[in-house]
Amino acid sequence: MLENAIKALTQILSPPMRSILWRSIGLALLLVFGVAIALQRLLSFFANSGETWLETTLGPNSHTSLEALSWVLSISSLFGILFGGFLLMPAITSLVASFFVDEVAQHVESDRYPTDPPGTALPFLRAITEGSRTALLAVLVYLFASPFVLFAGAGFLIFFLATAWLLGREYFLLAAMRFRLPGDARALRKENASTIFAAGALIAGFCSIPIVNLATPIFGMAFMVHMHKQLSAPPSRTAIQPAGFLEGR
Repeated sequence: MLENAIKALTQILSPPMRSILWRSIGLALLLVFGVAIALQRLLSFFANSGETWLETTLGPNSHTSLEALSWVLSISSLFGILFGGFLLMPAITSLVASFFVDEVAQHVESDRYPTDPPGTALPFLRAITEGSRTALLAVLVYLFASPFVLFAGAGFLIFFLATAWLLGREYFLLAAMRFRLPGDARALRKENASTIFAAGALIAGFCSIPIVNLATPIFGMAFMVHMHKQLSAPPSRTAIQPAGFLEGR
């Protein structure tokens, strides 16, 4: 597994993959800023509405105090948006991955497995559906884990474990469905659930590194192409010979 992760890391920096990497980073940044602006506008609306309501309720003498409180809340909301953007990176990168799944897989397959039959490109709608579903689940996990963040980091642990499962599931299915029907891809994932979860933990760890995590879609997809090849490989001939095979020769 570590060998496959190293292969993926070296490949995302190779010249053929740089164009995909920069486009992936650009789309991820666009989504991050879009989410941040939307959250800022939403929080500003609630802050202004709340300040107006409180001033009407408490009277004009409370104006100065409410102005100071609004300023403190604005600063706090800025840090909250930055922190929220960091936690939402798994959702954002899941959505980004669906746009580049086939380009990344084709490069990895042609570079490392040139003699194997190439995979079939996923229908764009299916790729987007898988990415959107994982992104939505990641947001739900974030909302569920947020109240537990203050309790000895329990929220972070819940979030990391759930992210490992989600990202491992998504990237493996995207890689496997290039060669298998969706039902067969899911069956293979279930047969190797612990291995794919461990691989997902590596992707989740990569996704937790600021700045570097912008490359998560490329790393995750390249990594799972290697993992799918490994899990799909037939057992070696020597491993399936009867116990007395060599002795009888």
